[in-house]
Amino acid sequence: MTEGDNARHGDSTVYGMPSYEDRQVAVDEVHARPYPLIVPPRVLVQLAFMNEGNPAKDKATLAEISSRTGAPLPDQNTPVHGLTFEQGDLHCEKHTEFSTYLWCTPLDPETGNPVGDDPFKHGFTPPGPVVCGIRLDVVAWTEETAKYIDRFDPISRCHSIVEDGMADIVTDFRQDADGLTRILILDRGLTPIRLGALAQRLLEIETYRTLALLGIPLVRARGPHLRNIEKRLAAITDEMRNTARRNSETLLSELTDLSAELEANTVSSLYRFGASRAYYEIVEERLAALGETLVPGCYRWRSFLHRRIAPAMRACRAVEERQASLSDKLARATTLLRSWIDVQIERQNSDLLASMNNRAKLQLRLQQTVEGLSVAAISYYVIGLLAYVMKGIPGLHNIVSTELAMSVLVPVVVLAIWWTVRRIRHSHGDKAQKS
Repeated sequence: MTEGDNARHGDSTVYGMPSYEDRQVAVDEVHARPYPLIVPPRVLVQLAFMNEGNPAKDKATLAEISSRTGAPLPDQNTPVHGLTFEQGDLHCEKHTEFSTYLWCTPLDPETGNPVGDDPFKHGFTPPGPVVCGIRLDVVAWTEETAKYIDRFDPISRCHSIVEDGMADIVTDFRQDADGLTRILILDRGLTPIRLGALAQRLLEIETYRTLALLGIPLVRARGPHLRNIEKRLAAITDEMRNTARRNSETLLSELTDLSAELEANTVSSLYRFGASRAYYEIVEERLAALGETLVPGCYRWRSFLHRRIAPAMRACRAVEERQASLSDKLARATTLLRSWIDVQIERQNSDLLASMNNRAKLQLRLQQTVEGLSVAAISYYVIGLLAYVMKGIPGLHNIVSTELAMSVLVPVVVLAIWWTVRRIRHSHGDKAQKS
């Protein structure tokens, strides 16, 4: 085997050099969904199941089909699987939230029915609820098969010539008795690969247009709810204008609850609306790739679907924009109310500081009063002690009377004690300023 063969088979080197770890995934993605080779007459039945991205459900379904038909079980680590058995081919393709199962088998031109047993009707275990079902008949164009066109509803019949006039595609987007959308390809000489590419493109158009329109029920459910939120927001903002300063906490609680309710609903619809946009873009791409030529008296696929899907997509975008606008309005109302609450808190803090200042002044006055009383009390005790000392000195009363000496010492002692207390208070004040 050559180096080029090794690279094609997932070797970790390219031209003898180490390859990037995710390179092979990117290389294989181009060939991940090969077109089926179709030779008319052929019938393709495809069912799409919503499996919420759970691969275990598809594994169980494929294991059941493999056991029932005797076909070897494919490698289920890849997103695309194929089973071949006597009744035809079955292809499974896994997507983010859904998976498709395509049964391709010969068509009996006499009865118009598929050849062999339908694998979807004999013990088939679906991986989830069906979201889309399609039956696509591929027959060669003849004057006889051209009459098949009349089987479609003329009111919604879409008939176009594609592939440079080499094929007719017809549908009315209505479901038959089995719930399948019927599509017809009249082949005028396409190669099997081009016919397979055309068939896959039509199957994808029907599948993705159905998935894109899954956002409509959500739009209808969100409409009344958003109107209710808008009314409640209007009532709250009107009350803010009149009584916000008196009921600010109550209003803030109501706004917070309203914002939480809106955000919860927005998050729950975020994925569905985003998926609808993505699916619609795929439908637009596939329709543009058809290159349709108008058949007089019939709709073109693109014009018919665009007329019906585009308004639905605009409705989805309108709901998304409405939710975003409401979220902004709630945020602005909450910010305004919080500003008023902050002003109230600042006013309360100012009043509290003023009250604390008054208390400090009263405490200062009381302290000064206490200091004055303490000077008098200390002076009284000091003079009393001095009196005992002077009475105990022998001969002092012969020089000067004790009463006269005490009278002279009283103002001196009072001044000394007052000065000492003042020094102590000033020293404490200096330490407080330094700290």
